[in-house]
Amino acid sequence: MSDYKVEVRGLCKNFGSLEVLKNCNFNINRGEFVCVVGPTGCGKTTFLNTLTCLIPPTSGEILIDGEPADPKKHNLSFVFQEPSAMPWLTVEDNIAFGMKLKGWTKDRIKAQTDKIIELMGLSKSRKQYPHELSVSTEQKVVIGRAFAMEPDLLLMDEPYGQMDIKTRFYLEDEVIRLWRELGSTVLFITHNVEEACYLADRVLILTNKPASVKEDLSLHMPRPRDIASPEFIENRIHVENAIKWW
Repeated sequence: MSDYKVEVRGLCKNFGSLEVLKNCNFNINRGEFVCVVGPTGCGKTTFLNTLTCLIPPTSGEILIDGEPADPKKHNLSFVFQEPSAMPWLTVEDNIAFGMKLKGWTKDRIKAQTDKIIELMGLSKSRKQYPHELSVSTEQKVVIGRAFAMEPDLLLMDEPYGQMDIKTRFYLEDEVIRLWRELGSTVLFITHNVEEACYLADRVLILTNKPASVKEDLSLHMPRPRDIASPEFIENRIHVENAIKWW
């Protein structure tokens, strides 16, 4: 088995004559939380969609545990910007949905569903439907559903993009708690530099289009992180400057 959970080698993506991704190379360790930032329009979503195998790369390879990434074999979970809870299912049934698709046993599904509901503070909402929830609570359900699958790789595409600052901080703390409890490997796309520095073990900084990895920055700040600390501010400014200047 590979030393890395995820390896990306020479990843390129073209749409006709438009080159969007160019020779992207990076690795992700098991249980690591990696954020991806870059200039607006640089191709972050294409980057994510290629990694999820939703669209095929033009060239290069994506390996999970040393083998080519394959949604039929590997457990890939996604959380996108818009809440995507299934409106006809209750909170607990939404969280259990993916596990049922994967053919988990009833006992295992129940135990994992109960664990996620407890970790996410959803006990009072477990029998409610999405239309009865706030947007932030619905997104908690979607995040819980993704983590519940014990994914090989969890990919998140600006899941808090539509939310106010207070709600974002609250949900960021929820995700960190869930990630630390379950040991998942997470790749998180964001345009918010402060969010990236708050969440990540490492930040991948993309260049302008065609996007490649300009810098791979490790963050060694203790958790929970203080956004007013000199170390945090120094890292945030470093990332901001790396995005601005080419």
